[in-house]
Amino acid sequence: MTYLPFSRRAGAAALAGLMLTAAPAALMAETPADTLVVAAAIDDIVSLDPAEAYEFSGLDMVNNVYDGLVEINPTTLELEPGLAESWSVAEDGMTYTFKMKAGVTFASGNPVTAEAAAWSLQRAVKLNKTPAFILNQFGWAADNVDAMIMGAGDTLTIKVSKPFAPTFLYNCLTAGVASIVDAETVKAQDVAGDMGNEWLKANSAGTGAYVLKGFKPNEGLILEARPGYWRGDAKLKNVFIQHIPEAATERLQLEKGDVDVARSLTPTDVEGMTGNADVKIQSDVGGQVYYMAFNQKNENYKNAKFLDAMRYAIDYQGMADTIMKGAVIPHQAFLPQGYLGALDDLPYALDLEKAKALIAESGITDPTIKLSVRNSADRIDVATSIQNTFGQAGIKVELDVGEGADQLKAYRARTHDATLQTWGPDYPDPNTNSSTFAENPDNSDEANNTGYLAWRNAYDPGEMTAKSQAAALEQDSEKRKAIYAELQKTHRETSPFIVMFQQARQTGLRAGVEGFYTGGAVDAAAYWLATK
Repeated sequence: MTYLPFSRRAGAAALAGLMLTAAPAALMAETPADTLVVAAAIDDIVSLDPAEAYEFSGLDMVNNVYDGLVEINPTTLELEPGLAESWSVAEDGMTYTFKMKAGVTFASGNPVTAEAAAWSLQRAVKLNKTPAFILNQFGWAADNVDAMIMGAGDTLTIKVSKPFAPTFLYNCLTAGVASIVDAETVKAQDVAGDMGNEWLKANSAGTGAYVLKGFKPNEGLILEARPGYWRGDAKLKNVFIQHIPEAATERLQLEKGDVDVARSLTPTDVEGMTGNADVKIQSDVGGQVYYMAFNQKNENYKNAKFLDAMRYAIDYQGMADTIMKGAVIPHQAFLPQGYLGALDDLPYALDLEKAKALIAESGITDPTIKLSVRNSADRIDVATSIQNTFGQAGIKVELDVGEGADQLKAYRARTHDATLQTWGPDYPDPNTNSSTFAENPDNSDEANNTGYLAWRNAYDPGEMTAKSQAAALEQDSEKRKAIYAELQKTHRETSPFIVMFQQARQTGLRAGVEGFYTGGAVDAAAYWLATK
């Protein structure tokens, strides 16, 4: 890729101009004082319509341009009022009433109304793009959503099909797909009944701290602050996201001062910047968990002692510190840190003698495992470490290395023996992981319930299925939290899953950058609080 020089005096307007021409993305000698310049791999963007955006980079944009009825505080990661200032739920648990915040406007100047909020949610359901399933869980469909979500005056009424846990609904309303859009502006862009979808793929109509001023796929996007944001005006006038997929290039530009933030650094790049006073590394957790899973069509993986032996034959901390070099933290439960009911304790550590004793008690002699591994350096390194420590405990591991698509096909068909995988939550509520790790309504091959990780491993969780389903209906938040804690303890002690790590983000910042939040495991990046 070729970069053009850029003078600071040209300012943010030139940034936008350069980006929106056919010229390659700009490399700046020094970033403008009023602009946060972010280097990131943004080739995952499919659409910037909040009803369709489902990839990491698109949701980062949505989080800064749109707001929902309920929001996640970027500093505490706690739920707080968004465009709705308050809400309540009827005694039957099936009707919610939201009172809209007064005086808030969209970027166009149009007022935020309950009618606009209702239309936004109805629109997301009717468009039925990938993230619509998050909303459809509440019984909403194209043919009933107009009657289940209604707005009048300052009041939005939402009906659900079951008495779900209120926190389940509130958490899902913080997802990007539940963003409130400027109904009048978007309706005016309707083409052939697409409800403005094509226009919103590269334009914005929100209430957020920024508006989208320009976007070129695989090059970059620029956001411009709008005055009067209801949460407080953005600290910096512009945000320029530059597509730089190569980690080494990001590091070089960060160290030279050509970018303020680098979001795709490898652990090697992070290690190489040690001692550079001009940059700093900000660590935060992400939502992905790394796990091993064992197909219980193999009877050995139903043996409780053998499963326990494998849990003590893994060098969790050693791999996190060396092979993964800080890109993960040890984590041993299916809910990531930051989720309601998440467990942070680490009951298992490498103990080869204990593992050997448990294998002896299991009655299994000369055990052999065929471990499927995606053909990528970090996965192979982890698998090789496991092969080594398992071997020391008396378990032979044969590595089956292949392309990710082929590995996933076998996993979904449950023809694997054992597999090394990652899993990321779909929305910021514990049901997203509990429903796949701890539920399996039908364990037969004919069911083809590939959406359930438990099914993929021919694992019948027994009573956990009902308990997980009940947790989604528990009205008391503290009781709901306790159910998920209990589920995770039972799951990690009895299931054929071994959760080993949680993703740890390592973001490179120039030394003067403050207030940049990546969102932890439950939210997206927040730019409007950043200063430099």
